Amino acid sequence: MDATVAVSAARDVGPQTVALELESPDEFDAEPGQFVKVSATIDGEGYARFYTLSSPGVDDTFEVTVGVDPEEAGPFSQFLLDLAPGDDLEISGPFGESYYEGESRVVVLAGGPGIGPAVGIAEAAVADGNDAAIVYRTDAPAHGDRLDALRASGASVTVVDESGDIDDAVAAALSGDADEQVFVYGFAGFVDDAVSALDAAGVDLDDAKIENFG
Repeated sequence: MDATVAVSAARDVGPQTVALELESPDEFDAEPGQFVKVSATIDGEGYARFYTLSSPGVDDTFEVTVGVDPEEAGPFSQFLLDLAPGDDLEISGPFGESYYEGESRVVVLAGGPGIGPAVGIAEAAVADGNDAAIVYRTDAPAHGDRLDALRASGASVTVVDESGDIDDAVAAALSGDADEQVFVYGFAGFVDDAVSALDAAGVDLDDAKIENFG
C-alpha cells in the first residue's frame, strides 16, 4: 500500500541513529522483519530508501531505525535525522519475506542497521512467550535500552566488536531446536560472515531467513 504517514516520535537511539515512530495507516499490516519504502521530496528532488521495521507490532504506530554514516550522509539522510513529531512521510509496503512468524525460538544475527529488525523480532518473540537470541556486531551499539530490557526478560544478547569474529557467538546462540528460526540482517560483508558462521555451525542455510541490505 501507499500512504502518507505522520511522525509521532523521533528518538536518538545511538550514535548517528534515530528511531522514527510513524502512525500506522488504516489497514496497514506488517510483521517484524518486513520493510517499507520511505520517500520524500527535498528541494524539488525525489528521494526514496528502504527501512526494515524495528517495532514488534504495527497496531497504532510502527517504527523504523535510521542510521547515518556522517561521511556518506546526503540530503535525504539529513532530512530523516531532522524529522520531528507532526512531520509527514510517504511510505509504500510492506515488503519482504524474511520476517517473524511465531517460531518458538528465534536467533537474529545483526550487523550495523540490522539491529532494527533484530530488536523488533526478539521483542515480538518474547511477548509471545517464545525464546530469543541476538548476536550483534558493531562498534557503535544502538537500541541499548531495548537490548538491556531483552536481557532482563531472559533473551540472550551478545555484542561483538566490528573487527571481531562472530563464529563462537553464533555457535553459542544456536540451540538446535527443531523450530529454531535463524534470521540475518545487515550489509553484504556482515551477511557473508554470518552465512559462513552458520555453515560452520551446521545450519541448513536454505532454512535461514536472510535480508542483505546491499
